[in-house]
Amino acid sequence: MSELEIDSPLNLHANNAWHEHQDLARQTFKDFPARRKWFQAPWPTFNSSYLGHFGDHLIPLELTRSTSNTDGETTFDRAEAPFSIFLEWAERAVTEAPRQRLYVAQASLDRLPKPLQDDLPTPELVAKTGKGDLYDASIWLGVAPTYTPLHRDPNPNLYLQLAGRKIIRLLEPDAGHSAFASVQAALRSKASSKFRGEEMMKGQEKALLEACIWSNEAIGDGKETVGYEASLDAGESMFIPQGWWHSVKSVGLGCTGSVSQTISEY
Repeated sequence: MSELEIDSPLNLHANNAWHEHQDLARQTFKDFPARRKWFQAPWPTFNSSYLGHFGDHLIPLELTRSTSNTDGETTFDRAEAPFSIFLEWAERAVTEAPRQRLYVAQASLDRLPKPLQDDLPTPELVAKTGKGDLYDASIWLGVAPTYTPLHRDPNPNLYLQLAGRKIIRLLEPDAGHSAFASVQAALRSKASSKFRGEEMMKGQEKALLEACIWSNEAIGDGKETVGYEASLDAGESMFIPQGWWHSVKSVGLGCTGSVSQTISEY
């Protein structure tokens, strides 16, 4: 497994602590209908002439706002809102730098309008894995940069990138638990790693989780965190094994879209 040279925006507190993720399955899905119907050149941007037909449909949104404080604090809220609100915001956000950011996060595929569900068929790779069916599937839509904190999923996960580019950093179960425990120790907290809520999306816990995985800051005892890094471009996917911890960032410009296909246990 080759070591990956990490550019300065993606440094960790120990150089060469992250290795190129080659051992987990990758496969391209460039012919997904959602890729050509939901997005358009040049950024990419969302294809509002198509997605706008579903503007009245309620979707789950994450809302973050930059405060007026000089320490860079943000507020975080979740709410359901018409899809049109997100599309209108995204159209402005690709050319501006809004203090308020919206993210369609974990929107369940089975709650989307039927035409949008049909744009995201179950991949053959999933159909032939385990029981051959899905535990869950959800979409993630936003405008770069977006961020998902360190967490783990209860089932294996096939992560597909529809548009834009994302960097995924992964830790094996024991290493991920150690990183999580070091953050909790720094917070003097005993939160469960199985049940994660809004606390990981704001305040000191969000800052420490991000620093632990993405910055040069050592957390807790200061030991190296050794893990894996994968870069996914549009049409690429990767398999995340059950129990592996991961954190995700979108990079570059324009809109980003992903779908997470959680596979039923064997």
